Amino acid sequence: MAESFSTYDTADYLVDLDDAVAYLEAAIEEDPNDPTAVTRALGVIARSGNLSELSRRTGISREGLYKALSVDGNPSFATIMAVTSALGLRLTFSAVT
Repeated sequence: MAESFSTYDTADYLVDLDDAVAYLEAAIEEDPNDPTAVTRALGVIARSGNLSELSRRTGISREGLYKALSVDGNPSFATIMAVTSALGLRLTFSAVT
């Protein structure tokens, strides 16, 4: 009997906000010079929950969210802020030492 494998999707393993925060931080730490790290990580976090509810909270269509948070997406800073807020997250900055 042949083994079968399902496609791995990180979104399946993000079960709460602590997981989402850890994933976002890891994505940024992996390559701090990658401007798409936050966008891609937010896309995964968004998929881990109810995208329809996120769409309602942000006022951005589901299709718009998929497009903005995709690998090829280029969301505005306003979109990033709306998504983070709707997910229950806050974007913060700290000094690099």
